[in-house]
Amino acid sequence: MVRKDQVAQLFEQVVAGDRSALGRAITLVESTRPQDRAVVGDLLERCAAISRDSLRIGITGIPGVGKSTLIDALGMDLITSGHRVAVLAVDPSSALSGGSILGDKTRMTRLAHEDAAYIRPSPTGGSLGGVARRTREAIALCEAAGHDRILVETVGVGQSELDVERMTDLTLLLMITGAGDELQGIKRGIMEAADVIVITKVDDQARERAEQARRDLRNAIHLLPLRPNGRHPEVLLTNALTGEGIDGLARHIAERCTADREAGGLEAQRRMQDVHWLRKAIETGLVERFNADPLAGPAMEEAEARVRSGVASPFRAAEELLDRFRTGDAPLP
Repeated sequence: MVRKDQVAQLFEQVVAGDRSALGRAITLVESTRPQDRAVVGDLLERCAAISRDSLRIGITGIPGVGKSTLIDALGMDLITSGHRVAVLAVDPSSALSGGSILGDKTRMTRLAHEDAAYIRPSPTGGSLGGVARRTREAIALCEAAGHDRILVETVGVGQSELDVERMTDLTLLLMITGAGDELQGIKRGIMEAADVIVITKVDDQARERAEQARRDLRNAIHLLPLRPNGRHPEVLLTNALTGEGIDGLARHIAERCTADREAGGLEAQRRMQDVHWLRKAIETGLVERFNADPLAGPAMEEAEARVRSGVASPFRAAEELLDRFRTGDAPLP
């Protein structure tokens, strides 16, 4: 637990590059304990006051597409270019036990040994959209710690992972050939959120198939609306194990983000994202305050019993609960 009078010291340690302090700070913002949430706002406000020339990159794709392996290769390329890389890897939480494996770091063997890299696996904690509940706050902490390239690896469950677009400057969608991915270009969903499409695991034996997949995707992409920057995503071929295409991918990312920054689009996008996360913070805060109220537990148990017995519908019971808290019969703290 961090007391209010300790926040300034923790923040100074984070800014000084103390990796242990950064880990503690992220653990603090991920905490659901009311006493921890009380000091998180102060910590994040201090982070927001720091101006960093950073780039936030979302990386998504189906399980097995090679997200962690590509991040390892791309991260090493960025470090070679003088950048400090932070990787926020999100693992799915079990719906039964609530636990997560958090094994992404084991697949980033080179980055894990670099002083200029910081890898933080986090569980989704029941959050939908492919990212963890507090990934947005973790990004701010990593930037305050001096990491200027933030890579956010999503869970990788499919077409619904759209939250990553609302917290990054650019989204990479990873695909493999031979798994039907070539046809995904005509679908809505995550394809519309992609700024760059990366076909992974390209080797000599699958070269012709990969080139055909790239042509098919390029044709299909034009059926989708333009991205906010007025462009369609480029389709690139890579092999993270051999390094093929990784430097080209890094250059393409840099060029696109430089162009967006100079045109003012990057700043405008971040401001729109801030408005989105304002709304999300209100929603999350209301739920947390509802659950923290001492009367919420008994009232919820009563409502659940009525729904189970068929006395009330779930919708009517929910409205009655909300009305009680709105009118102050069970005041919020």
